Amino acid sequence: MKSKSFSLFLKDYHSELRTRYAINSLAMFIIVAISIIMFAVGQEKVSESLTGGLFWVVIFFTAMSGLSRAFVSEEERGTSLTLQLLSAPSTVFSGKLIFNIILVFCMNTIIALLYSALFETFIIRNFSLFILSFVLGNFGLAISSTIIAAIIAKAGAKGTLYPVLSFPILLPLILTSVQLTLFALDGTSIEQAKYELAIVVSYDVIMLTVSYLLFDFIWKD
Repeated sequence: MKSKSFSLFLKDYHSELRTRYAINSLAMFIIVAISIIMFAVGQEKVSESLTGGLFWVVIFFTAMSGLSRAFVSEEERGTSLTLQLLSAPSTVFSGKLIFNIILVFCMNTIIALLYSALFETFIIRNFSLFILSFVLGNFGLAISSTIIAAIIAKAGAKGTLYPVLSFPILLPLILTSVQLTLFALDGTSIEQAKYELAIVVSYDVIMLTVSYLLFDFIWKD
């Protein structure tokens, strides 16, 4: 199963290199979103709490613009039936999830670097806590985005349905990640942030388990 999942990941990777749909969408949204924030702020000094919140707002809406095509592209190319015949549902989901995890980490790392360079108040005082919350938040975002993309793949209004479904599902993750980022900016210890970290870990485990349990029914429906 691992080799088949990796092969599916490579297929998506080479397809993305040819079309550059997700990469271009994500890059444009990152540039536009951060530029608008900078123009809106102007010469005013932004507080640390606002900067931390805007950081995850950009991440959330950037993900909405580029992660929805994980399964939509298979439906548009007519390759979904072939995947159903050749691979087990868990294999398909694993391959798509690997691709989205790498895409999310690359996207959010660029956002974090740009934020650090452009916003003076985005100063991480507890780097370990920030990295921990960043990694856990990215995993949760990738898992949720992948299963939501599978749900809306066969729907007619894919563009509008994806953010509508994503918002309530991702809201607990985003709110907790914002709080953890604020803790990292304030220099709060990992021990003091253990409850928020436990929430994010529980979210990731629950979403991963539910995704694998439900994907078989979603994929073959």
